[in-house]
Amino acid sequence: MEGIKESIFKFLRLDNLIRHLTGYVETRLDLFKLEIKEEVARAIAHLVILVFLILFGLMLLLFLSIGVAQWLNAYLNQTATGYFIVGGVYFILFLVFIIFKKPIDARIERAVMERMNQRKEKSYGTTGDTGSGEEAID
Repeated sequence: MEGIKESIFKFLRLDNLIRHLTGYVETRLDLFKLEIKEEVARAIAHLVILVFLILFGLMLLLFLSIGVAQWLNAYLNQTATGYFIVGGVYFILFLVFIIFKKPIDARIERAVMERMNQRKEKSYGTTGDTGSGEEAID
């Protein structure tokens, strides 16, 4: 029975087809793993850059706020009024964000989704895969 099965496979060249199909699937899996690794590396790099930008932005905001408060103190001839004015400006900004939280959240979510869709379209458009499935068989 095994001999008949092997002879039919050889006659129809199914053994080469199965070998090529297995190789194709393994290659596609390796490519998928590589693409995942690249995406993870890219995401980590973006995250590190974002953390540094946020850190430097906060430092800039802190020192500018202290400078403006000191300038207001000197301008008003007071020792603490400038700090209260700067703190009040931040409190007003905080209230604005609390009041308009839902529209801001929806706008940010929409922008992120659009950016993700653009990346997805860009990555699908540059793969060079025609999808024809034509393979050379020995």
